[in-house]
Amino acid sequence: MVDDRSLRARLPENWRRILTTRAAVVLVLLVALLSVATAVVNIGTNAVGGPLEAYVPDAVRNAAAFTGALTGFLMVGSALSLRRGLRVGWWATLLLLPLTAAQGLLQSSPYSFPLVVLSGVSIPVLLLTRKRFDNSLSLSTTQIAAGAALVGVQVYGTIGGYTLREDFDGISTILDAFYFTLITSSTVGYGDVTPNPASVQAMLFTMSVLILGVASFGIAIGALVGPLIQDRISRTLGKMTDSQLQLLDEHLLVLGYGELTEPIVDELADTGHEFVVVTNDQEAATALTNRDVPVVTGDPSDEDPLQRAKIDRAAAVLVATNHDAEDALTVLTARQLAPKARIVAAATDRENVKKLERAGADAVISPAQLGGHLLVRSALGSDESGLIDRILER
Repeated sequence: MVDDRSLRARLPENWRRILTTRAAVVLVLLVALLSVATAVVNIGTNAVGGPLEAYVPDAVRNAAAFTGALTGFLMVGSALSLRRGLRVGWWATLLLLPLTAAQGLLQSSPYSFPLVVLSGVSIPVLLLTRKRFDNSLSLSTTQIAAGAALVGVQVYGTIGGYTLREDFDGISTILDAFYFTLITSSTVGYGDVTPNPASVQAMLFTMSVLILGVASFGIAIGALVGPLIQDRISRTLGKMTDSQLQLLDEHLLVLGYGELTEPIVDELADTGHEFVVVTNDQEAATALTNRDVPVVTGDPSDEDPLQRAKIDRAAAVLVATNHDAEDALTVLTARQLAPKARIVAAATDRENVKKLERAGADAVISPAQLGGHLLVRSALGSDESGLIDRILER
């Protein structure tokens, strides 16, 4: 019983949220991988034997296998979106799961049965965890421009190629025109679709698709890969990634870092309560990260770092550095962003207790005054000796 209680004490307060969120992400990722694997196996073996075998034409079964692989890769992207808690990822996954189940049925293969079952199980799990994925998709101007450019080039090449189909060898349908645009802009160029050498207009059009396509693909790849590289750099520099920040709930925020903060971090680490330190000291941030202490690097008196640390979800806020003036500004910012959160501050100078209270702190403790009180009580033989011994051990 004691071990069970100690285990529960070490669990973070939002362990149910973390567990259900990760379970949904893992299930979706398994469906994605199984969709790709099933499609590859069915394409390679052409196996049949499913319940719909007699009703599904071979062309439809083969198309379901090829599109199943594509759907699997799309679901990998939606799983990554779920990991970041994005609402758009939840909707995309909810639309893709029935599609993977339908593709599994249409493939009419015994290898498709696990895919159908797992897709069906994942749907209710996703519905039950709907509230866990409430983050909005925040796209930068560069990402929006890159996506628009990529789509625009494909539309331009498809419409233009179909319009000039008489001047091309291999284009007769709108699908042929899209195929030509895709392999040209991606620089694959199989050579099966080529402009007529006698048509200057077709050759100029092909060159424009090639130049615009390469540029749009390059910008799109940079916009997508850039955030991943930024996350890796953030970890190296002692910063929390967006996927870690979105899981924060009912946590404690420690704003600022100094000599007074060190015992606070040790105490919180022992209790097992989830907490985050916000500091603009890069060396301290790196040292804390090496100790597996979550850190958001930034000025604790600025709004942006506090919003990234989910101050609106925090259970309490602790402010304890050696600079009362900076602490007062930090308390003021924290109170504006989280009017209902409990804020506790430490005053290095006893005269600044009232000032910190006026800034918005619910409770202000003077370490010097508290230490003097405990020392006197201990000298008089009071019952606080256990507490004093614990403090001295620190």
